[in-house]
Amino acid sequence: MTGESGAAPGWQQLLAYRREWLPHDLAAGVAVAAVALPTAIAYAGIIGLPPVSGLYAAILPLLVYAAFGTSRHLIVNPDAATCALVASTLAPLAASDPESLQSLSLILALATGAICIVAGFFRLGFLADFLSRPILVGFLNGVAIHILLGQIGRIFGFGMESHGIVASLIELVEKLPETHLPTLLVGLLTLGVLLASHRLLPRLPAPLVAIVVSVVVVKAWGLGARGVAVVGTVPAGLPSLHWPALDPGALRPLLHGALGVALLSFSNAMVVARSFAAKGRYPVDADREFFAIGACQIAAALSQGFAVSGTESRTAMNHAMGGRSQAAGVVAAVLMAAVLLFLTGPLAYLPQAALGAILIQAAIGLFDARGMRRLWRVSWTEFAVAAVTMLGVVAVGVLDGILVAVLLSIFFLLGRASRPPDAVLGRVAGQKGWHNVSLHEGAETQPGLVLYRFGSGIVFFNAPYFKKRALELASALEGTRWLVVDGGPVNTIDTTGTSAVEELAGELRQRGIRLGFANLRTEVRAVLERAGVRGGLGEDAFFATLNSARRAFELESGSRSPASEEP
Repeated sequence: MTGESGAAPGWQQLLAYRREWLPHDLAAGVAVAAVALPTAIAYAGIIGLPPVSGLYAAILPLLVYAAFGTSRHLIVNPDAATCALVASTLAPLAASDPESLQSLSLILALATGAICIVAGFFRLGFLADFLSRPILVGFLNGVAIHILLGQIGRIFGFGMESHGIVASLIELVEKLPETHLPTLLVGLLTLGVLLASHRLLPRLPAPLVAIVVSVVVVKAWGLGARGVAVVGTVPAGLPSLHWPALDPGALRPLLHGALGVALLSFSNAMVVARSFAAKGRYPVDADREFFAIGACQIAAALSQGFAVSGTESRTAMNHAMGGRSQAAGVVAAVLMAAVLLFLTGPLAYLPQAALGAILIQAAIGLFDARGMRRLWRVSWTEFAVAAVTMLGVVAVGVLDGILVAVLLSIFFLLGRASRPPDAVLGRVAGQKGWHNVSLHEGAETQPGLVLYRFGSGIVFFNAPYFKKRALELASALEGTRWLVVDGGPVNTIDTTGTSAVEELAGELRQRGIRLGFANLRTEVRAVLERAGVRGGLGEDAFFATLNSARRAFELESGSRSPASEEP
């Protein structure tokens, strides 16, 4: 497909549309709309907005992304994690005022869109790679628990005000006598239909089936008159474009929240877009995606919706139904607009407990237990990072939780960069090159010669560690006379690094040990020369390869060992 460049790459893709794709995109669009309709209505409840706001947020962003996006499958719509973050941002500002909440949600979406567009202009798409897998797994698991705890009350028919796992569970137990039995039965029925639909009707969208069943039950049995809370009248017609009034006093906390929403929505969208682009073997441009997501946020705000993101469930539905292009998103948008125009009547009987059940099922699906188990198997450190992030989201809230996630990510990155992997190198029988002796049981080293590999550039935040590790190895290996650093991984060095090299050479010299470098990059040698370190080491301290360093050591010491033999 052509047209990955330009101001509107999605539109250029649609201009190159092939007629044979139409049946696939029509089927995918119908399926996406069937899933997006009930989930959009339900996700509005996470924020505390009326259900119709979810539909407003679901339609126009699909059309905008079809014009500006670079993914052929990504569906931009209300997303559970993004809605939870929006709710956490707006709750302390709106003070339970529905009109204020609506206005603030529009401003937050506008600010989020502006931040995304600016980030795209400055080519900050690399930020999609910044949140590591453990951070994302932990954050989304925390969001899942947060949503689950927030929706339990809807199932039982009473409100819950506590935050955190322990406090929420205590409040739930205390309020169990207040359970409204008809509401609980409707909620459990909806959960049962959701589970049964997945197993018995896998080709039908389970949320839509559950909503239809719950509406029929409430209408047929008159449960609305028996105290079961329902959505009520849903205004028919498409939303009018609206520019919200701005309260200057709320601007600062809104911008704070918008930064978090922008980072989360973009990162989530890129994870989804890239995974499906890999399956379809086509490229996704991260910088243009930043612009496209920003345009979708503004479209959602102007159509009286709220912040949106790329959605995994609806994107997966699009891909599974054979969607070929963003025309599937356009079809889904048209169908949901038709519902707003002609089918809002039945939505009035939609029970709030059914929406809570859909959100609980979504939260369960969002929780990645398999990912946590995999982290535990691979690295207990990364598992700990994910667990701390998850508990942070639950304990301090979604907005502060994403700040915890970002700070953890930075800390994790700096920790790895300041303590890069290193190794003593030796020969392995039957294999070419030099290998980490700790990973090869039969590796041979040359007595008196230490070949040391430091897996990073030597700069201000790891230079002390480089010096410390080199001195430790020189002391630990008895009879060391030469310590030669493999310069291949050392791709850069700064003034702190040159000082560390100079100090290391001096301390080793006092111990009767010579410091050398092999396979050093030209640019690194130039920095050492400008810093006056190269002259202090001597010209004979630099070797073209590790093999030439080993041969020079043998000539000086008159020794040979099995490690010196070329395989």
